[in-house]
Amino acid sequence: MSAGEPCVRVESVGFTIDGAQLLRGVSFTASRGELVALVGPNGAGKSTMLSLLAGDLAPTDGSISLAGTAPHRWAPRELARERSVMTQSHSQTFSFTVRELVEMGRAPHEASEEDPAIIDAALVDAEVEHLEGRDVTTLSGGELARTVFARTLAQQAGIVLLDEPTAPLDLRHQESLLRRARTLADEGRCVLVVLHDLSLAARWCDRVAVFSAGELTALGAPDEVLTAARIEEVYGQEVVVIPHPATGRPLVVPV
Repeated sequence: MSAGEPCVRVESVGFTIDGAQLLRGVSFTASRGELVALVGPNGAGKSTMLSLLAGDLAPTDGSISLAGTAPHRWAPRELARERSVMTQSHSQTFSFTVRELVEMGRAPHEASEEDPAIIDAALVDAEVEHLEGRDVTTLSGGELARTVFARTLAQQAGIVLLDEPTAPLDLRHQESLLRRARTLADEGRCVLVVLHDLSLAARWCDRVAVFSAGELTALGAPDEVLTAARIEEVYGQEVVVIPHPATGRPLVVPV
């Protein structure tokens, strides 16, 4: 599938569980070469949408396709080659080393002599190469999140799904991770990322999808979507939106 052609299609998707409707009437597409942020308040449906895209859940209404096929119709190994997922939860029970955990990202692929170089590059890109021999159960929350991101990179999927990847990270590593996600999109991947930091979304993403109460309320370029009026309406928080002094991108400042 060529760059610019939608490889993710979401059509009138709804999701209801135990009588609670978590998503309703959501439609959008995303293409290779794009970095798209999913934003919105707690409980808005962002992570549910990502779980549906990943194939961990199936929509109760509407349809989803990845590269033309519904996620649940892919064979598990083929799906793992098509899309990679970094979830919110990173807890580890077994004492793998950092390198061993990152190596798991290669599991969907046939063994190759290129695997060590791919794993080395993922460790470097996630800034955990100095930790490769560490037991993952001894890592800090931020170190473990970066290790899981490295595993996601090692998977080398065309569609990359990241659920609040910056939440455990310090300022520098937030920027580093989003910069790498931006590079993945520029290399031709389709990257969707759930974010709470609206300024980070505006700084790095091509488009921003705003979710509220289970609905997609806005989708477009950051400067079109992240207005003070919309943010106050969706979040119930008064803000000022100003141009970033270095990039000109929207900078969201609470009042």
